[in-house]
Amino acid sequence: MTTTYLFFTFAFMVLMVSLSNCSVYGKNPEGEDLLRIQKSPQYDSEKQSFVNRIPNVLDEMKRNSTDLALIKEFFFGSGNRVPNSKLPERKPPDLPGFLEPTDGIKFIWMGHSTLLINFQNKILMVDPVLSGSASPFSFLVKRFQPPVLSINELPEIDIVLISHDHYDHLDMETISSFRDKKTKFITPLGVGSHLVSWGITKDRIEEKDWWESLSTNDLKFTCTPAQHFSGRTGMDSGKTLWASWVIESEDKKIYFSGDSGYDIHFKEIGGKFGPIDLVFMENGQYNERWKEVHLLPRETSQAFLDVKGKVLVPIHWGMFELSLHDWYEPVEESERYASEMGIELWTPELGQVMELEKQNIITKWWKDLIGK
Repeated sequence: MTTTYLFFTFAFMVLMVSLSNCSVYGKNPEGEDLLRIQKSPQYDSEKQSFVNRIPNVLDEMKRNSTDLALIKEFFFGSGNRVPNSKLPERKPPDLPGFLEPTDGIKFIWMGHSTLLINFQNKILMVDPVLSGSASPFSFLVKRFQPPVLSINELPEIDIVLISHDHYDHLDMETISSFRDKKTKFITPLGVGSHLVSWGITKDRIEEKDWWESLSTNDLKFTCTPAQHFSGRTGMDSGKTLWASWVIESEDKKIYFSGDSGYDIHFKEIGGKFGPIDLVFMENGQYNERWKEVHLLPRETSQAFLDVKGKVLVPIHWGMFELSLHDWYEPVEESERYASEMGIELWTPELGQVMELEKQNIITKWWKDLIGK
């Protein structure tokens, strides 16, 4: 989620909060949950919030991203931020093929950062956002098109993994649909409080700090750093932690970047966990003005090399308008830098079942839509 989006929508939210359904905001940690997170090395007791490795990195971003010229560009600028036609998709996805037993990894990209993953027969869902918008208000930040799978069409999910609490990564409608199921949730510190407010019982939630791990369902999940921020009301920044994740089996590894600006944590992650078989790396919603919290195009490829990835799948694009660039620019840039830097790049269609170590059909499907 970009600073521009936060600046405009949250200012609007403050005016409308008394008229809205406040449950969508979730609930920040309190009581014993708050006491626990206050012990985190990432928590600044003076600011009463989580901070990045560079504690004041967000101050620079705020100075650069709230001027009148940017406001004018955001509301009145030109460009192709939203596609003029429907993006190609596999709808419905081949769920029987996806669910077939595997010794490897299969995944379905559902747009933006939402992923469905079959990791050696454990079914994971990452940052699931299946509602009509990435916003507390249905008329803001609408999806480009309906998801390839609706909430009711999802297979049984073993684990939902969350990177942070922004609306384009944590969706009340989608999370609430798991209330009466057995699905477990793994989140950074504090995010579980939102889930509890939406009806998920605490015994189904595991919260982790950076570099903490847990093993469940024959997989190991390690919460790893990111350079970003959190908050859902415009008045609660930093009350919950943001993170990336490494997921491991005995012989395979996945890295999911979440949202992050470029910093030394990518090399640290590569040093501890590399090589990594499959990397889902943010590549969209960037701008020089908020580079502190989102990767610029070349940085996406450099971060992939830093974590010692083998296959790069660009995410955080292709479903929501959250920045000023054309909707297809992120993947065009990823293609360019992958070619220059010798990176194996996978660009699946929405809903396409991809399988690691198998022959996949990979096309440049977006090129047919440029200029339309």
